[in-house]
Amino acid sequence: MGDKMRILVNDATAKEALELLGEHHEVTAHHYELEELVEKIVDFDAILIRSATKLLDPRIFENGKSLKVIGRAGVGTDNIDVSKATSLGIPVVFAPTGAMISVAELTIGHMLALSRHIVKSTNSMKEGQWLKSKLKGNELYGKTLGLFGCGNIGNQTALLAQYLGMEVIYCDIVCNQELDAEQVPKEELLSRSDFLSMHLPKTPKTTHIISHEEFKLMKNTAFLINCARGGVVDEEALYEALSNGEIAGAALDVFEKEPIDPNNPLLKLDNIHFSPHLGASTKEAQIRAGTMTAGGILDVLAGENPKYCKNPSVLK
Repeated sequence: MGDKMRILVNDATAKEALELLGEHHEVTAHHYELEELVEKIVDFDAILIRSATKLLDPRIFENGKSLKVIGRAGVGTDNIDVSKATSLGIPVVFAPTGAMISVAELTIGHMLALSRHIVKSTNSMKEGQWLKSKLKGNELYGKTLGLFGCGNIGNQTALLAQYLGMEVIYCDIVCNQELDAEQVPKEELLSRSDFLSMHLPKTPKTTHIISHEEFKLMKNTAFLINCARGGVVDEEALYEALSNGEIAGAALDVFEKEPIDPNNPLLKLDNIHFSPHLGASTKEAQIRAGTMTAGGILDVLAGENPKYCKNPSVLK
């Protein structure tokens, strides 16, 4: 493969990925905060990150004169200045299918927890209560799942939901993929869905794509689930919708500010469930995403085209 190059793994990554990179190049696995990273980046030919590192500061690119490739061990690349990387001819490799199964399963898990009052059941029993007659839930079978977005995770979620006997409808404004389900306009998606699940990246076009007017179109028995990106749902509007009974409940894995502000009024509601951005937090997803991204980095350093590249225009 030629001379060994220097790779910085700046966020916690599966050991399988570190081993793969280490078979070919010199690897430094250490997390540098921004100011230190700005100084240290000059020493590296490649960097692999997850969500903790934000490659949005122009100084990183100004000092990273030797950077040949950036790897994001995950789906979203909103923590990377992809435009700047593209202008400098630096490929950004990522792992669009690494967490696909894990995020889809968490989405279904939140749907089951909401429909069967699992959190309230657990908390009430710990308080010595037996609320069997008061916690009557609903089956997912026969209900309509509306998917806002139909990328890899949306596809996997649709598959799992269909196995459970749900009707799946979808609307997509970003990737133009197709599902084995009925495609409908946004307004119909909102009005028909018993469960509305978000599967969109956060972009200027999708920020607060679900807000006050959208909640007014939804059933008052509907549930919203967001395991995609914080910010695609307007949290202020969600609070009002949950407080006013415009929708029945919600579950969030992602937030406009992370970690979530302890004073966020959503935390005071009892008809919403939370998880701390756990969508990709499974052993299997971490191995998959890490090794997939490591493979992309190795391909670029070897002068080959990676399978998954966010800015393919820079490839030869």
